[in-house]
Amino acid sequence: MPPTLTTILHNSSLNLRLVTPAPDDPAADAPVSWVHSSDLDDPTPFLDPGQLLLTDGTQFPVGDAPASLYSDYVERLVRHGICGLGFATEVIHGVLPQGLEDACRRQGLPLVEVPDRTPFIAIIRFVADWLAREQNARSEWSLQAQRAIARAALRPDGLRSILAELERQLHGWVALFDAAGNHILMPNNRPVPSALMPGVVDAVRKSLDQGSRSVSQLTVDGGQITLQTLGRRNHLRGVLVLGAIEPLDPARTDIINSVIALASLALEQTRTLDTARRHLRAGVFEQLLAGSTDVAERTARQVWGRLPADPLVVTMAQPPGQGQNLLEALELLSDDHRGAVFYAQRNENIVVLAGPAHQQKVSVLLERYGATAGASGETDFANLAEALKEADRSLKRALELSRPLVGFDEISQGGMLGLLHRDEAGSVARRLVEPLARHDKSEQTHLLPTVTAWLANNCVWDRTARQLGIHRHTLRNRIDAAGAVLGLNLDSLRDRLELFAAVEFLQER
Repeated sequence: MPPTLTTILHNSSLNLRLVTPAPDDPAADAPVSWVHSSDLDDPTPFLDPGQLLLTDGTQFPVGDAPASLYSDYVERLVRHGICGLGFATEVIHGVLPQGLEDACRRQGLPLVEVPDRTPFIAIIRFVADWLAREQNARSEWSLQAQRAIARAALRPDGLRSILAELERQLHGWVALFDAAGNHILMPNNRPVPSALMPGVVDAVRKSLDQGSRSVSQLTVDGGQITLQTLGRRNHLRGVLVLGAIEPLDPARTDIINSVIALASLALEQTRTLDTARRHLRAGVFEQLLAGSTDVAERTARQVWGRLPADPLVVTMAQPPGQGQNLLEALELLSDDHRGAVFYAQRNENIVVLAGPAHQQKVSVLLERYGATAGASGETDFANLAEALKEADRSLKRALELSRPLVGFDEISQGGMLGLLHRDEAGSVARRLVEPLARHDKSEQTHLLPTVTAWLANNCVWDRTARQLGIHRHTLRNRIDAAGAVLGLNLDSLRDRLELFAAVEFLQER
């Protein structure tokens, strides 16, 4: 910490006297970043805020001077953020100008009398030596702290020890979040204040969703926190959060950078293992598809525990751009529900096997990370290959409809025509049939009712004609006219089916 005005005044060798304010006034405890001397009328262009200005008063006339001269001078210093003014007496002026004292008292600028036997350089040297000692002390503290953190990194629980040591050195709380945005609890670490946790979690997930290295400082519920992502671009491993710490100076910043480097290294060391485990997952899944269930179960049991039990749901997901974060989240989900959730990468997609009780958690996680997915119906390992095809068809349908998840039950319900009951078909059906409705209204015809009855009778001419009470040739002419209005060839099966689908949808609505 830099010295304060009070610290400088307490140095008896300088023989300084505080003129204003009173010694117990908070202004007397203002930190002094440096000392500068100047006799200019306006020295502020050469000063920085927080400095102590020394002057012998050459810029002021000896004897009477207008009060505004002193008032304007002090106002410039106060506006610039000068922490105090030292005035040398018995050099140019025998005593302090009363106008200067009044202006300083009125505007709250501390005023110090410097006797003629105290050279300015002595005050400057005192502050310089103080700052040098402080700098050396901070450097020594930083060195010792980094050594302590390096020793902590050598312990068996290196990452936890590093974070605990960081808390001890910074006198604040430290929290680590994994790549899925989950808080990793560290034994003996200070807890994150409960009031701050929701805002911290939200800020962490936003940082992870960006997928790039970043450091940010935020105010959450009145508390200042610092977030630093760990890992590489598009391969983030987590977020380090610091709270309730003093403002970051170079020494504290060096400590934090050292911890970030060590923590990132510790997390990156697991990347090779993670890659190997994912290759192993893919191999186990291929064994399941090939029918080698016993081999797959023995392999999985040694690494992850048992596989999900029958019945199960197969979900095929197309990951978003930040697919690595999704894989991290699935890894954590499978660890949290050992034996109930299994995932594997297959080509460009991700396949998840889960029991029906855990399928909702899988769906929520996939949607949170922006994946598009399709789910099979309930199945067992004996029919895994068929369930995988169902999941693949559902995924393709989800991509067509721009929906996060489509289940195979939606596709199969009501057969192929069950698709007509989707809201997405509404606009298409209305656009197709609307020309007939407009034609009937403008020309006073009955094409739309005729087409509807004809389709309902499976396109049988005689039965439809009898139902409508018209001649068979009249029916034929109306159907040909409807086809011309719609631009369809209703003699072809394809166009008949298209019109049937649209009418069927509108009738169901």
